[in-house]
Amino acid sequence: MRVNGKHYRTVWMKGNSVFMINQNLLPFEFKIYEAKSYHDCCNAIRTMITRGAGAIGATAGFAMAQAFAETNSKDDKGLVQSAKKEIESTRPTARNLFYATDRVFRAGLLSVNNAASEAQKLADENIEEARLIGLYGNELIHDGFRIETHCNAGWLGFVDYGSALSPVYTAVKSGKNIFVYVDETRPRSQGARLTAWELQNEEIPHAIIPDNAGAYYMSEGKIDVMIVGADRIAANGDVANKIGTLEKAIAAKEFGIPFYVAAPLSTFDINCKSGKDIPIELRSQDEVHYQTGLDGKGNVIKIMISNPGSQALNPSFDVTPAKFITGIITEKGIIKADGNSIKKLFE
Repeated sequence: MRVNGKHYRTVWMKGNSVFMINQNLLPFEFKIYEAKSYHDCCNAIRTMITRGAGAIGATAGFAMAQAFAETNSKDDKGLVQSAKKEIESTRPTARNLFYATDRVFRAGLLSVNNAASEAQKLADENIEEARLIGLYGNELIHDGFRIETHCNAGWLGFVDYGSALSPVYTAVKSGKNIFVYVDETRPRSQGARLTAWELQNEEIPHAIIPDNAGAYYMSEGKIDVMIVGADRIAANGDVANKIGTLEKAIAAKEFGIPFYVAAPLSTFDINCKSGKDIPIELRSQDEVHYQTGLDGKGNVIKIMISNPGSQALNPSFDVTPAKFITGIITEKGIIKADGNSIKKLFE
């Protein structure tokens, strides 16, 4: 991605520190966060300084490499195993996180340097996977298409390019005129804050819509296709993604609108039989009660937006059954959301 004329990855490692774009400050401030230890990386993942399937995976991989470096020996297996469990506890729904820690942990048992090399390799692969998702997904987008998205699965959700937004960026670069309807994605407003910021940077026509307006625009014939990302895909094609995705998939099915999921193979969990087996992360009720924004003087402030004293429930993800999904866009091509197609993909 390019910000103010400079190219950035979402997350990268230099020396023993991991650097990442602080997504909690966007779109009001662009700032780089430095995680000097794997504990710092855990905090960044947990508090969503960095977020999105690919970015979480890359950060977790770098954190695992930091853990090996901090113990300074591959022989301290107990310590790095403990660190691995701590990293994996940060966002339990995100499959890419576990994929990354497993790979870097196995590499680190050979040597500390090998852990760092594997973490970097994983981040580089994430970029290439996202680029290929863009190429395959572009085949689904025609000139003049109106595309709806949910949450943020763009640059910021991956090391670069993104998943759901990668086909959008590729389509625009190929000369297609498109328009993007951006779900605000409560309670943390990743669509309104992050996706919209990305699209504005790329000068792509778009509009932010309330989460509960998607079905209305579908019923009016104003949506041609919907593309979302994923945090975990079960072996039968069920998909866990940001809360609210299920509602959009049901509405899309009702109005005959193609509903695609964009995700690399690292998001698939072939040991998870169905969506019922996917753990759903429950986050703090404060994310529902409070919002941050700018006051009249341009200062970032936090305000309460709900009834004081009421309890709030905050599931971070929901599961969309495979029957609502038109197809899954991967770095290997577009497949059907069913067990046979997924099995062949991994064979």
